Amino acid sequence: MTIADKAVLVTGANRGIGKALVEEALKRGAKRVYAGMRRPLAHMDRLVTAVTLDVTSAAQTRAAVERVESLDILINNAGLALFDDLSDRAALERHLAVNLFGTYGVTQAFLPTLTRSRGAIVNVLSVAALAPLPIIPGYSISKAAAFSLSQSLRALLARRGVKVHAVMAGPVDTEMSRGFDVPKASPESVARAIFDGVENGEEDIFPDPMSESMAESWRSGAVKALERQFAALVETEPVNS
Repeated sequence: MTIADKAVLVTGANRGIGKALVEEALKRGAKRVYAGMRRPLAHMDRLVTAVTLDVTSAAQTRAAVERVESLDILINNAGLALFDDLSDRAALERHLAVNLFGTYGVTQAFLPTLTRSRGAIVNVLSVAALAPLPIIPGYSISKAAAFSLSQSLRALLARRGVKVHAVMAGPVDTEMSRGFDVPKASPESVARAIFDGVENGEEDIFPDPMSESMAESWRSGAVKALERQFAALVETEPVNS
């Protein structure tokens, strides 16, 4: 999968990684970039179309499907991270609404279009999906669930020709990570690494120095081997149209 001449939709495109992904897609020759945002902002490039899209809104998601003429790559980037201690169920539900069910809802809505184009789904996740960060446990739980969703979709959609990539990002210099006093990668470098991973066919993309340090052990490890073993169980199942 190359980005050149492809139609790309990025959710959460108003800032941070999402904004950087829009710019990187343009640099790589995308024919159309749809920038999904809760409050759309005009973009100077005529190849960018701003789309009103709160991923928790089924109505806005349906409207976005009508707005997007064709699609090759869906990037589920919209996310929410709140400090919590799991004492407030509402905080956990907010994380799940955006990071899990938002990703699920947008993916399902655009799946017919992606199936026709034999496209790709890119879910921007976090290393917190692999090991929870206790100061943001609701976020960690929701990203772990979204990773499992990504792995499940990867197996179920393979024979339809739709690829599913999971981005396991470490600390990135965005508003979401402003409270963390740790070394952070720039959104621009992460966006470049995400598209490099898509173009190289990497199922799990580790786009920054912190996450990349665990990439080799993950790809050759027992958990990844088990994922492949379980995925093989659906190979004999009929394909649903």
